[in-house]
Amino acid sequence: MRIAVAADERTGVAEAVLEELRRRGHEPVPHGALADGERADWAWASEAAARDVAEGRADQAIVCCWTGTGASIAANKVDGVRAALCADAETARGARRWNDANVLALSLRSTSEAVLGEILDAWFSGEPSADEDDLANIRHVDEIPRQG
Repeated sequence: MRIAVAADERTGVAEAVLEELRRRGHEPVPHGALADGERADWAWASEAAARDVAEGRADQAIVCCWTGTGASIAANKVDGVRAALCADAETARGARRWNDANVLALSLRSTSEAVLGEILDAWFSGEPSADEDDLANIRHVDEIPRQG
């Protein structure tokens, strides 16, 4: 799988995400601080990774900033993206199953390498639910109009 990866700095698990994806046989597409010549700020880097997913250049994305919150907010502004901030494996598993999340947001501050491995195990083993109630929720989220 091609996985867009964005980080606003090369701290915490930023580099470990790239290494772990390669180890698992995925092709990371780096953005922000992980790519030469790109703006490293979390909003720009996360948008770039999310656009890769929305426009079909990547199958999924992982976006990172100090808390993961800003990265997830920026990614969720891109139509077709459902980003989920996950601090543990169970949240990642649920985000894939019930929310059909296609972008994983992580905290560079609080995600250890051990927890990163657990989150990625759950994320990549998860499948979106086929339950009609779950599908209806996802459709409804896509239909909620943006205000402004």
